Amino acid sequence: MAEFAVITQSQVTVQITSSLTSFASERRFQKDITIGELKGKLELITGCSAAAMQIQAFDKNDKQVASLSDDSALLGSYPIDDGMRLHVIDPTQKAGEFEDVSKVEKFEISKDEYSKRTDSVLAFKKKHKMGQFQEVSPEEKERLEKEKQAKLEQEKTLAEKISVGSRCEVNNPKAPPVKRGTVMFVGTTDFASGYWVGVKYDEPVGKNDGSVKGKRYFECQDKYGGFNKPEFVTVGDFPEDDLGLDDEM
Repeated sequence: MAEFAVITQSQVTVQITSSLTSFASERRFQKDITIGELKGKLELITGCSAAAMQIQAFDKNDKQVASLSDDSALLGSYPIDDGMRLHVIDPTQKAGEFEDVSKVEKFEISKDEYSKRTDSVLAFKKKHKMGQFQEVSPEEKERLEKEKQAKLEQEKTLAEKISVGSRCEVNNPKAPPVKRGTVMFVGTTDFASGYWVGVKYDEPVGKNDGSVKGKRYFECQDKYGGFNKPEFVTVGDFPEDDLGLDDEM
């Protein structure tokens, strides 16, 4: 019965790897194809040249059991079973050649040219009125505008309660940890809408030196400055953070 199973098994499923990439794929081949025919199929899968191709067979323990070097021999004449791996080598090309993107010429297009294309994601969104192109009713526009104005008024009210020179604590859940510092600026800015509070932190936990996009709002050392929405700033008698400098020798 076992002998009959071997005779009637006409296909084999193997893993394919190559010297050109680190990727592997599973393929099924007829056992009655020649190694020459197999190389043609492997060229399409791996990109290795069939003319220069070398094929090594590894068992399930990753031990090499054969080299498929005879182009006229049948695949079934070699000890190839399901689950084994065929490693394809192309000695004419550098290992990892297909993964090196440094030689790939980048395709660039201007925003104006991109906006004119009919096969782009932007064109798809325009056609189906998605994202920024979504149609909004006059009533919805009015509601959104009212919400925007209400938020702006709320920010203004909070900002007016914060004065330059005050000690403060900044607690923004999206930008931990809690930071302490001195208020250096309160008002609107050119870099974003609404009201902002510029803080000189006690430690270098900020993002700037009091300037953003070339415009200066206050003076401080680099990495000591930051801008926060008024809702995240609490003014009070907050002592400077102890940096532990007294413990240094």
